[in-house]
Formats: sequence, C-alpha cells, structure tokens
Amino acid sequence: MKKMSVIGAGTMGAGIAQVFAQTGWQVVLADHSLSLAKKGLGKIKSDMTRLVQKEKLSQDAMEQTIGVITVTDRLEQCDGSTLVVEAVYEDLRVKQDLFCTLEKIVQADTILASNTSSISITQIAAALTEKGRFAGMHFFNPAGVMNLVEVIAGMQTSADTTASIIAIAKEINKTPVPVDEGPGFVVNRLLIPMINEAIGIYAEGIASAQSIDTAMKLGANHPIGPLSLGDLIGLDICLAIMEVLHDEFRDHKYSAHPLLRKMVRAGMLGKKTGQGFFTYQ
Repeated sequence: MKKMSVIGAGTMGAGIAQVFAQTGWQVVLADHSLSLAKKGLGKIKSDMTRLVQKEKLSQDAMEQTIGVITVTDRLEQCDGSTLVVEAVYEDLRVKQDLFCTLEKIVQADTILASNTSSISITQIAAALTEKGRFAGMHFFNPAGVMNLVEVIAGMQTSADTTASIIAIAKEINKTPVPVDEGPGFVVNRLLIPMINEAIGIYAEGIASAQSIDTAMKLGANHPIGPLSLGDLIGLDICLAIMEVLHDEFRDHKYSAHPLLRKMVRAGMLGKKTGQGFFTYQ
C-alpha cells in the first residue's frame, strides 16, 4: 500500500484522510495533540457509520478503511509518505513552520501539498529549501462528497509535482483542475464574494436568510443557498478569503461586509459552532 499523511485532523483533514483510506492508501492522520487526532478519527468513524446504517457502505468496507488509518501527534510518523497534505488553520507562519519541519523528516521525493483555500502557494513555499515539490491540493467540504480538487502551481512548483498530484487526484476518484496561482484560485474567487454579497442583502433587510437561499436555489439552480454555504464553509474562513482577495487586488469590491466581521468576532462561525445565519444542533 502507498502511504500518505494528512496534517490537521479537523473537518477537512479528517475528510481528506477518509478519501485516501477508502481508495487503498495507508494514511497517517496527525495533529499537534493526540486527542485532536483521535477526535478526527472519531469523526471518520461517525460519518462512515451513518453510511453503513443507510446501506451505502458495508461494515467490512468501513472496518477496512478505519484499519489503514494511524493517528499520531508525532510528525516523524510521516516519514515514508509519497504525499503529505497540510490541512491546518489559515495562518501563513504556522504553515511555513510546519513544512520546514516536514522537509527535514520526509524523503527528498515526497510531495508536499497544502489544502489552503486562500494563502499564496508561492508565499508558503518561500520558506522551503526544495520549492519545486510543493503545490496546492485544494479539496472541498465535504471532501468525501465533493469531486473537485484544485491543483495549484506556485511560481516554483515543478511540472512533475503538478503532474503527480493530478494523477493522485484521479486515482482517489476526484476530478483535478490545474490552476496557476492567483488570489482565491478559481472557485473561491468567484464563490466567496457571492456569499459576501448575500450577507449584504441580508444585512440591508431586503430578504430573510431563508428567502435569500431559496431564491438562489430556485433561481440559479444552486444545490445550496449562499448563506447556508457560508455557514458550512465557516464564516471565519470566508472572512479570511475576502481579506486575501482585498489585500491582493486592493479593490473595494472585495471588502468583507461589516456583518461578516461582526459575526466572526462573536464566534458565530456557522455549522461548526452551532450558530451562523442558521442554527445547528
């Protein structure tokens, strides 16, 4: 079995780990504490148990998937990986420090990738010695359901690295879309300003949150409304992406709405905190 590692056992990291484990990879799921890594594995078990209960997955398949995932708080266990995907929170210095540490642990031919939704791949790679083996591998939430993987090449990403990530994405039954680095890449440059505009419509009292979402689902054939989607992504992530877009383009159209900032300050981040534009159990 090929081996890969995921650093960060939150919602995205756990989802990415599950995708690889279900497609025949040995997976190391790491976080800075063992309890967080175990919590990530617990989420995978919970999600897969629901699939078994709905008869969309066999018990044997679930047990086989769980059996190839190792949880740890030691980055040394990433040694021997073909690929390491980082899925920690959106902080440039944290990501750079992590990859600098990984560079000393893994082999010279290990591909290093970030699941960042907004931070410059070139900027993260600036801290690395071997910049050519680093790229973006951007999954979408929920990773087990969403087919897209944006494959982002930084200015110094090698063609071999890009080709390898594209091949791996296809191997795990995802559809890779190659993207040259740009603020927000493709999806988030289009999507997050739309969510920000929906927040503005809600703040102006033009329509309720439910009405805005219903209008976009029925009028634009979107499977989920923009405010529900913002809650699912995490309003803190939406804010971070808007700030990256504004910092890069210096264009007022990318200014985050004050209500978005206020909700993030209040800890109303959406589904993960139980309260955003809607309430969640």
